[in-house]
Amino acid sequence: MIAKDFDDEDKWLAEGIASIQHNAFFMHRALDDNNLRDSLKFSAQMLSELRTSRLSPHKYYELYMRAFDELRRLEMFFKDESRHGVSIVDLYELVQHAGNILPRLYLLCTVGSVYLRCKDTPVRDVLKDLVEMCRGIQHPIRGLFLRSYLSQVSRDKLPDIGSEYEEGDYGTVKDAVEFVLENFSEMNKLWVRLQHQGPGRVREKKDKERNELRDLVGKNLHVLSQIDGVDLEMYKDTVLPSVLEQVVNCKDELAQFYLMECIIQVFPDEYHLQTLETLLGAFPQLQPTVDIKTVLSQLMDRLSNYAASSTEVLPEFLQVEAFTKLSTAISRVIEAQVDMPIVGAIALHVSLLTFTLRVHPDRLDYVDQVLGSCVKKLSGKPKLDDNRATKQVVALLSAPLDKYNDVVTALTLSNYPRVMDHLDNVTNKVMALVIIQSIMKNNTYISTADKVEVLFELIKGLIIDLDGSSEEEVDEEDFSEEQNSVARLINMLHNHDPEEMFKIICTVKKHIISGGPRRLPFTVPSLIFSALKLIRQLQGQGGDVAGEEEPATPRKIFQLLNETIEALSSISSPELALRLYLHCAEAANDCDIEPVAYEFFTQAFVLYEEEIADSKAQVTAIHLIIGTLQRMSIFGIENRDTLTHKATGYSAKLLKKPDQCRAVYACSHLFWVDDQDGIKDGERVLLCLKRALRIANAAQQMANVARGSSGPVTLFVEILNKYIYYFEKGNPQITGATIQGLIELIKTEMQSDSASALPASDAFFASTLRYIQFQKQKGGILGEKYDSIKV
Repeated sequence: MIAKDFDDEDKWLAEGIASIQHNAFFMHRALDDNNLRDSLKFSAQMLSELRTSRLSPHKYYELYMRAFDELRRLEMFFKDESRHGVSIVDLYELVQHAGNILPRLYLLCTVGSVYLRCKDTPVRDVLKDLVEMCRGIQHPIRGLFLRSYLSQVSRDKLPDIGSEYEEGDYGTVKDAVEFVLENFSEMNKLWVRLQHQGPGRVREKKDKERNELRDLVGKNLHVLSQIDGVDLEMYKDTVLPSVLEQVVNCKDELAQFYLMECIIQVFPDEYHLQTLETLLGAFPQLQPTVDIKTVLSQLMDRLSNYAASSTEVLPEFLQVEAFTKLSTAISRVIEAQVDMPIVGAIALHVSLLTFTLRVHPDRLDYVDQVLGSCVKKLSGKPKLDDNRATKQVVALLSAPLDKYNDVVTALTLSNYPRVMDHLDNVTNKVMALVIIQSIMKNNTYISTADKVEVLFELIKGLIIDLDGSSEEEVDEEDFSEEQNSVARLINMLHNHDPEEMFKIICTVKKHIISGGPRRLPFTVPSLIFSALKLIRQLQGQGGDVAGEEEPATPRKIFQLLNETIEALSSISSPELALRLYLHCAEAANDCDIEPVAYEFFTQAFVLYEEEIADSKAQVTAIHLIIGTLQRMSIFGIENRDTLTHKATGYSAKLLKKPDQCRAVYACSHLFWVDDQDGIKDGERVLLCLKRALRIANAAQQMANVARGSSGPVTLFVEILNKYIYYFEKGNPQITGATIQGLIELIKTEMQSDSASALPASDAFFASTLRYIQFQKQKGGILGEKYDSIKV
């Protein structure tokens, strides 16, 4: 049925165009012959085709444009009085005798446009006559196009300041404005009436047709905006009240929305600012179904851009109290439209906040007021489950961050966290990441414990599991990225005042310690290193200089670190906890606090004994312990011997012989430290190396070495290098003869069948011998020591 209608329309349109062309041909002939009578006759017949009711607005427009093009030529004929020999006044009367009213009015408008050009024309009377006469057509589509034609042919002939038809005794700007307003009012009535034509079940089709015609109505407002004589005073007193009265009284959703958009788009920003109260007063009077949020948002966007265009206009915004008026208007609109979706209300607040940040960036109280108003709208509602509303809330929260490039400013807004509380858990995390990214991007340091408290409340979606949601449901990669972001954030919390920095660390600890076993391995290390940085800052004060009443002392910080790492070790992250204990022990060493350093080592050994069972993890842990203990200089003889004994004992108990051997010869460094004269025990070094040799020998006898892998001979070469190291360091227990014997042992082993397929060992041993030969050739004291060794 619809396809048939389209086919019929095309047929009727083709017939109408053909008729217009046919009559236009004879009209042209009459015009060429200067035959006024026939020109009027055929032009009237041509215009009769516009009386059709069969065409949709789109098809009717095509027909109208064909007739319009012909009317332009007819207008040129009417201008030349010498051709038709009739005065324009008489011609104006003559065309009113056309048989049908629609052609009559089109001809009247055409002649009237020429009449308006003439000198001494009573413009006021002609304009009034034309706009009144057009009331004879009450069919919506035909009437709209007729009045659109009237507007089009008269717009460049209206009396105006500085124009060819400048106002005078016969017509003024006021007359031009009244003419356009009257035409606008009648066109809008016709446009609204179109909604009520035909059966109500085709509402969607009617809306589509009306949308196709809306520009015809809106062009009147554009004409008004182009009249130079319409200054601010006239706009305020006449134009805007009249247009708003028509908008409000038409009670039509589509018309109200479109016309409010037109008002905002066509008139100058300055006019909107100076008439803001009047314009905003109309919004609550609109139909409840009108999309007011879009129109209001457009208004605020225009005003924002106007404010950004020049600093000179900002005093005007303050003078008219633009923010207060907009804020009040939004509140009234939300109250009036009780069924407004939550996304619409939030979108209005986003636009108001954008306006505020651009016009009053220094008024944080205004920003907080907008956020508070949004909280009020959201209060009593569950978490947002509308994706569009959620996106609007994210936009609302992101706006201050984008404007100030400083999260610290956002942290001073009391309503900021209250808005975030209304986000669902997933979006809360997204917003928390946006906040962290802003901090990192702008290199913003948070410098007080109070602000850190507010910040961690904002990002609590990343710190804890909200509403009991299971962290197991989170994608592992996403979870790691989130927690790494939190860890990076901790490094941005800093204050040069040790006391305030200690408060910051305590605040962070309070929040992250409740993060659960999956989060602590990410966040605790950053907190530990932040605290160690503070300890280094305090090193000059010593361990007890500040007194126990002073919170920021190394001892108190170490106590906090111990508690924090203990929480980490209790959630099955012993390897990480051990590393952190060793870092803290080194820091205590630098602060010259032996009891604290010893305690951290003790904790590390307890973890090693009780929690680290994996053999590879044990190897890594024991080497970390040995390396850290070697760097310690604070321990007295008794404490150092105790720790060294434990480290050596653990080394010899590793599961695999090669691991035992390497750990034991690494322990030799615990008895010979170059920068500590008191720790140079050659005998114990030799004992470690001999023990390592025995383990290597045992490994050789047990091993069934795979081809190309590192076997027992490699262990012998590694031990040889240790012997050479201590030989050069001047250990009296390591002699050339000892090294010579070990070289011969390795050569013997490498010649055996079991080790013949180890190229890595061969290369390693050959490189060691080349080093010895190089030192001999180099000469000097060291070269002389090597003379006794034959390679």
